Amino acid sequence: MKIKIAWMGKTKEPAIQSLTDEYVKRITRYAQVEGLALRDEAALLEICGRATPTKAKRNASAGKSTLVLMDSGGKQLSSEELARFLGDYFDRNPLPLVFAVGPADGFSEAARVGAQHTISLGRMTLPHELARVVLLEQVYRAFTILKGHPYHSGH
Repeated sequence: MKIKIAWMGKTKEPAIQSLTDEYVKRITRYAQVEGLALRDEAALLEICGRATPTKAKRNASAGKSTLVLMDSGGKQLSSEELARFLGDYFDRNPLPLVFAVGPADGFSEAARVGAQHTISLGRMTLPHELARVVLLEQVYRAFTILKGHPYHSGH
């Protein structure tokens, strides 16, 4: 199982980079994971096998990976529901799973059309760098739930 966590732009805060590195390291205990700082949304669509907006519209489900956009308008999941989503996905699908934290002004229509899932971290607005860390922590938590690790049981 392979997961990519993608975000737009360079990391400005050293603390955010440190937390990103820590959670990526933790997730590697359970899955292949890669953190990707991308220059723009076009680069995201390219790594997902949807190189052009036209191609994404024509063939949204036939890419090299499954794209999950993190967006405030997406489906809200509990930690347990995210764990079930990951478990079900990897039981049924060999394609890499790409979670994308978008640019400050949100995702374009081409990205929305090219995505198979849209998930929200909640109704509160978060800075994008912090949203990335929250996403990484929740992916790590989901794997600990699936494996019965006590990390989640202390909540």
